[in-house]
Amino acid sequence: MYPLESLMFRSPARVFAALNAVRTPDQVVPIMGKAVVLGGSVAGLLAARVLSDHAESVVIIDRDDLQASGERPGVPQGTQLHALLPGGFLQLERLFPGFREQALAQGAIEAPPAARRNYLDGRRKVVVPDDADSLAGSRPLLEGLIRQQVLRLPNVKTVTARATGLVCDGAVATGVRCDVGGLPGVESGDLVVDAMGRSSRLSEWLEQAGWSRPVARRMPVHLNYATALFRRREANPELAVVLALHSPGMSSDVAGAAFFAVEDGRWMAMMAGYGENRPGRTADDFVRRLREQFPPEFGEVAGGELLDDVQTYRHADSRRRDFHTLKRFPAGLISVGDAVASFNPVYGQGMTAAALHAACLSAYLRSGPDLGAPARRFFALQKVVVDAAWSTSTSADLALPHVNGPYPRGYRFSSWVSRQIVTATVTDVTTARRFNEVVSMRAHPRSLATPGVILGAVRANRRAR
Repeated sequence: MYPLESLMFRSPARVFAALNAVRTPDQVVPIMGKAVVLGGSVAGLLAARVLSDHAESVVIIDRDDLQASGERPGVPQGTQLHALLPGGFLQLERLFPGFREQALAQGAIEAPPAARRNYLDGRRKVVVPDDADSLAGSRPLLEGLIRQQVLRLPNVKTVTARATGLVCDGAVATGVRCDVGGLPGVESGDLVVDAMGRSSRLSEWLEQAGWSRPVARRMPVHLNYATALFRRREANPELAVVLALHSPGMSSDVAGAAFFAVEDGRWMAMMAGYGENRPGRTADDFVRRLREQFPPEFGEVAGGELLDDVQTYRHADSRRRDFHTLKRFPAGLISVGDAVASFNPVYGQGMTAAALHAACLSAYLRSGPDLGAPARRFFALQKVVVDAAWSTSTSADLALPHVNGPYPRGYRFSSWVSRQIVTATVTDVTTARRFNEVVSMRAHPRSLATPGVILGAVRANRRAR
């Protein structure tokens, strides 16, 4: 891991690579008394795990009782299919040694490259034999295991409460106001971490306290997706993950579908559409479309017993809050996870982005920062992660017929390059390997924007034609 000072002067691609290599410290040296984390989401839990190495105590505040088992009521999309990308899997292994074995013991399914299959417009993509391993499992299983690991830490505790405001002493955030069972209170801390998700009210709290709110950017995508559970016949299926996408502009009103093998002998299948297209809202429609509009593997899954009602969800937009642009910002305060940026869930970046935000926090805290000054170096590192995920998802979304920009400079050329690379991943292992490193958040998107990669993709497409 590079020292933080040297990272500030490196290219985004090198910073991203260094963050992917961040490991937990060998020696724990507290640099603060107490840290307060607002939100027990995956992002909040991972921030708490990192803070446990640097704070004498960590308090997680959430409306839900985090000590209770099962699915959190505060995750409305928790019933939908979630992906743990290889980049996120690697981070969790570093934060929680043995995470893979424990996840498998609780029912997760191993998903090495040979057990994953991808289609683009009905064409099966090549397998990259040396690609990174991953895990398949439901969001409640993966988040529950992360929560178990974090709450076992001796210096981490939870408070079931509703955060209602920020407490500042001059230019320093010193805690948070909260409502505990109808009674107002204050939880003080040396560092406050906002992990309150897309609906975070930190911007409003900053404005109320006389600070500027961060610039918010949105890209409407109007994604509709539906998820259903089917009985799985095989205990150890040959295929654990199958994804089939349709290119923008295809005649199909379904943007794509996927199915994962998850715990308790089930398949979890998802289907998505944009705008007014809401495929799969009923069981009959869901099953019919899987059989008629996707490769045979989907029909085999749909032939199993449907275990519950189809669960639908609507995702209006991708959004980000640019904290790094603020000229004035309180010390002792940071924001992570969806509270900073959330993306089109089709690309499965959420949990992995949260894990990389935790890597940013680890790198920042290990640099011996002045907690009495704004955490600008943290936000600079986090910007690299946010920019990478944002560019990957929004560049693809800009190709959708119903998305009207804003288009970045050079979009025509960059979209042509993107089409060449994506098309080449169907037949060319070399291009597919580089592309998979980016979409799994193990490499920065700029690693694809090299003459060698582009020319290799163009030649592969000519050979295929």
